[in-house]
Amino acid sequence: MLSLSTKALEITRMEPAFWWVGMKNPELQILVYGKDIAHSEVQLEYPGVRLKKTVRVENPNYLFIYLEIGKEAQPGVMNLNFGDGGTKTYELKARSTAAGAQGFDSSDVLYLVMPDRFANGDASNDVWDDEAINRNESFARHGGDLAGINAQLDYFNDLGVTTLWLNPVLENKMNGPEKYKSYHGYAITDFYQVDKRLGTNEEYCQLIENIHQRDMKIVMDMIFNHCGSRHWWMDDLPCNDWLNHQDGFVSTTHNLYTVMDIHAPQSEIAALTDGWFVPSMPDLNQRNPLLADYLIQNSIWWIEYARIDGIRHDTHPYADFDFLSRWCSRVMEEYPNFNIVGESWYAASSASLAWWQRNSKVNEKQTNLKTIMDFRLMTAYNEAFDIRSTENNPWRKLYEVIAQDFVYKDVDNLLIFLDNHDTSRFLKAEEMDLSRYKQALAFLLTTRGIPQLYYGTEILMTGEKEDGDGDLRKDFPGGWSGDPASAFTAAGRTDLQNEAFDYVRKLLQWRKTNPAVDKGKLIHYAPDEQTGCYVYARIKENDCVLILLNGSDKEQTLLPEKYREVMGEAVSGKEIISGKTMSLQEKIIVPAKGTYIIELK
Repeated sequence: MLSLSTKALEITRMEPAFWWVGMKNPELQILVYGKDIAHSEVQLEYPGVRLKKTVRVENPNYLFIYLEIGKEAQPGVMNLNFGDGGTKTYELKARSTAAGAQGFDSSDVLYLVMPDRFANGDASNDVWDDEAINRNESFARHGGDLAGINAQLDYFNDLGVTTLWLNPVLENKMNGPEKYKSYHGYAITDFYQVDKRLGTNEEYCQLIENIHQRDMKIVMDMIFNHCGSRHWWMDDLPCNDWLNHQDGFVSTTHNLYTVMDIHAPQSEIAALTDGWFVPSMPDLNQRNPLLADYLIQNSIWWIEYARIDGIRHDTHPYADFDFLSRWCSRVMEEYPNFNIVGESWYAASSASLAWWQRNSKVNEKQTNLKTIMDFRLMTAYNEAFDIRSTENNPWRKLYEVIAQDFVYKDVDNLLIFLDNHDTSRFLKAEEMDLSRYKQALAFLLTTRGIPQLYYGTEILMTGEKEDGDGDLRKDFPGGWSGDPASAFTAAGRTDLQNEAFDYVRKLLQWRKTNPAVDKGKLIHYAPDEQTGCYVYARIKENDCVLILLNGSDKEQTLLPEKYREVMGEAVSGKEIISGKTMSLQEKIIVPAKGTYIIELK
């Protein structure tokens, strides 16, 4: 809460706008922006709060104030005295006791939503920054918002997902002379404000409270590698090194291996981390200590203010390594149950992914990153389940990825997925047989790691990367008034969509009830070359789930004795999709392209 005294300063921003007492780290940086503010001398008197230092930079319109908020400090409003210029009030709040900061783990299933493409619940925010919605243009704003997501919370509960991951919700003004339309949210222009076309900060907090009331969680998408070219500071940057290549656009090489390559020259690493993605996304220099503190505080502010449960960090390897390590450590110190998942797009190598996970077996440096996105398994998925393949035993590709899990320190903290907002959708437009789809979902939801679904997977949405990102991010049917049908309801779905939805819902709801499938040990058998079947089990104490996947187009007979090591003395089990009891004594007949998920008795 900020207010000007009668002797007003030309201060237009103070970030963060407020803070809390009782934080584990007592230090607070306040960025102050206003005409010639650096010429002021700051003083304050507030019990338990000490002015540590003020930092002046090349630009006299900025002043960075560092406070130490002692354990004895109480909530209240303190006066920041800027000498002859007057005073500003600054509020210290009591820490929140609301639900949140819970983290997420392998007992959860994340559901990824691009807010602009999911549902329009509030038409009043459809026009802002001279940009109206246009659903006929794939790269324009379509009008989805927080109100639309809030209206479908019962849908998520019914489906059975436990955690919503929203693509970035912070302000993205149109960028650059060509007015680049960042409907996706990855060109942030204010790190402390929700985009007005999606809603307000208050609406975001209310959405999260409603999510928590339904025993669900939320993950916030953050980007500290870059900002948008219309960020408020771009017209008057604080320092000469606030950005990498501050004089103008220099593209990143996207050569992700240089950062871990023991033979790489420093110039190659810098070419990756210091380059820009596109001209509308200036690359932030996290080696600047003032900017590093600013970004770290921003993430902690959102956790405490909005009570988010986790963070997905975009383009993780592109930012400065030491900053990333410090950031992850700082967040986890403040919120020990929290989880950050980093987007590390290494599609060909498990070892490269393992390099980024904290306490890594293959990296002598400490990343402090708890969870990584398993792009290697995603790639194997799409190879194993290639709709054009005639291979009798597609499981070998998946088996070999899982068999290399020895490189990971923590296999439970791998985010696994079939697709997301940057990849072709798993389902193909020409598919009418759901066998491949069902097998892929069964594997995703029963193997190791933290599963993530992309919105619309449950209703068979399709889209190809080669047709443009807009094709991957189509509107969810029924999310807009006037849509011909609503896939949020059974009546609005086709028979095939209902078959898919019911299958996914049954798996998700069952997954919540079985501790073996999310916390249990994974034991798998090498895929059988003769039958084309892949068999594995999840085991936790007395709970055991046996999964049988037939990759061939012929019925196959399996002998239970081969799997007695994981089955124990069980002679029957419940197949969770059909609900039928199956005998496991003499033989198991698995239909062509069939899937069995059996709870053992």
